[in-house]
Amino acid sequence: MLRAQLDGAICVGVTVLTGAPIRDAVRVSRAVKAARPDLPIVWGGWHPSMFGTECLAEPSVDITVQAQGEATFLELVERLERGDSLAGCLGCTYRDAGGTIQVNEARPLADINTFRAHDYTLIPVERFYALKRKPQLDYIGSQGCRFRCAFCADPFVYKRGWVGLAPERVGQEIETWWRRYHFTDVNFQDETFFTHAPRVVAIAEEFIRRRLPITWAATMRADQCVRLTDDALRACKQSGLRRVLVGVESGAPEMLKRIAKDITVEQVLVTAERCRDLGIRVQFPFIVGFPGEDEESVAASLGLAKRLRAMSPEFETHFFYFKPYPGSAITQDAVDSGYALPRSLEEWADFDFIGSAGPWVTVEKFRRVERFKFYQRLAWDRVPMWKRPVQALARWRCRNDAYGFAVEKFVAERLRTVPAMS
Repeated sequence: MLRAQLDGAICVGVTVLTGAPIRDAVRVSRAVKAARPDLPIVWGGWHPSMFGTECLAEPSVDITVQAQGEATFLELVERLERGDSLAGCLGCTYRDAGGTIQVNEARPLADINTFRAHDYTLIPVERFYALKRKPQLDYIGSQGCRFRCAFCADPFVYKRGWVGLAPERVGQEIETWWRRYHFTDVNFQDETFFTHAPRVVAIAEEFIRRRLPITWAATMRADQCVRLTDDALRACKQSGLRRVLVGVESGAPEMLKRIAKDITVEQVLVTAERCRDLGIRVQFPFIVGFPGEDEESVAASLGLAKRLRAMSPEFETHFFYFKPYPGSAITQDAVDSGYALPRSLEEWADFDFIGSAGPWVTVEKFRRVERFKFYQRLAWDRVPMWKRPVQALARWRCRNDAYGFAVEKFVAERLRTVPAMS
């Protein structure tokens, strides 16, 4: 099917995420090159943003685009159409006619209001409803992040820059796509949706003014919630805000400082109280397994998770393991201490963000965290009456950190169903 689309093409662009998607990107790129050796292959996305030069070790890839790619991709397509050199095209890396890799200067972060709207008709929107188990639209209204978390690659890629769409445009686009696709929920996939409070309130007011019969979810930092006024948070709730994702990362104050999260445990708890009182669901992600993290730090994270779960059955706490991704300060420290990152595309294709523990997680720590993850859900999720005795046992286990002989977990894993997506 892809080969049928190559006639008249100027180039082929491939978005590449680190991990298993690399295999698909390589397979597609090689297939295109086999059919059209003359057609330039352009890789963009997170992995080429981090490894612009290294990706060109794959012979089928000719050009990589770094960071915000809209303006860069447009310019390089125009240059390719004219047959011009890519010298001076900001934000890309390429192999020149002589086979030498050329690294151009970075392109400054542009105002995304100057870009055309995304065309959702290019993807089968309704097919995703079945996968999500709800008619939900994913939407991105901003790019970048102004914060400096030491475990994240955002500061490396976006240089702590942030740009957002105007509230009027967000309201107009959401209404346009709602009239076409009739979704009931919008999931904002912004890195930090609540970065600029007046803009967030204005977006909420757009939804209210347009009488959009939708709910919505977004990302929020604990310090951002603490700074929001009561009127602002109520406006968000009135407009349909149903859930926020608040990254906690650690329950240990010293670890929060080490990873430059720039929030406090107290701010997390205040955020939880404010959201609970307004009936806003919250997902609180944690990260364990940082290099050198001791048992006290892990225990503090489990302890804070238990406090949050006990506050409301509408709260969720998710635990992930630190994975050393380039561009983050903690990863660089690990590399300086002798840790070896994957070197080839094949090795990066095996890089697993979710399904395994990180290199600094012992078998005992992994077992403890995995069992806690199971029991904290059973202990505080809403359950039918017949599960109440098992729930009481799960709460006892969590209170006492007693996770041995986890027969309930063994049985549940045999009967597990796939959870609904957020």
